[in-house]
Amino acid sequence: MKIAVIHGQAHKKNTFKVTQLLLQKLNCSEDNIVEINVNKVSPCCGCAQCIMKGESFCPHYEQISSIIKTIDESDVIILDSPNYCMGMTGQLKSFCDHLAYRWMSHRPVDMRSKIGVAISTTAGTGASKTTKQITEQMIWWSVGRVYQIAFTIGSFSIEEASKGKLQKLDKNINKIAKNINKRVGNSKPCFKTRFYFKMMAIMQNRMPWNQVETDYWKSQGWIK
Repeated sequence: MKIAVIHGQAHKKNTFKVTQLLLQKLNCSEDNIVEINVNKVSPCCGCAQCIMKGESFCPHYEQISSIIKTIDESDVIILDSPNYCMGMTGQLKSFCDHLAYRWMSHRPVDMRSKIGVAISTTAGTGASKTTKQITEQMIWWSVGRVYQIAFTIGSFSIEEASKGKLQKLDKNINKIAKNINKRVGNSKPCFKTRFYFKMMAIMQNRMPWNQVETDYWKSQGWIK
């Protein structure tokens, strides 16, 4: 099992610690885990060159290409982010914007056999909103199945969380880790991923608005 961990923030606090708890439960050696934070990646400028011409035309391509390579080589993709104002960090959102060209509506790399995990923590509320945002990104990347770990700490530090909350978190992590360990290498895409992929194939076949994308879908054998 190879795991790519994309951290939405550089500091190693609550969300980072929850991610580490999950990693400890997965059947994977440390040598096969790559952890990256995206704080130093330049913000997406919305030029759309990646969509209209190709990803190599992105002005920040050299910054993100190695991260994308790590994602492509992994079996499990973990994206984590603390809850910032009811959503993921700006750094993680900007990184996801850089991958817009890989959405199923554009030029997806087939990730239907991969497993994703969205992780977020919060002192009060909003962690589940953040994991849903992250999950939606990975579904549009064509990731086959995405699990969510949203943890409301009830304090500013995970060390101060109540025993009951920590037990609930541990139970959720154990359940997800068990599913990942069982499914990795043999994972089937969920209905949402399958449905989106099929609808995008129909769209590309009937509405070829961008020849770069139409040619890509044809080269993959997804449309004729």
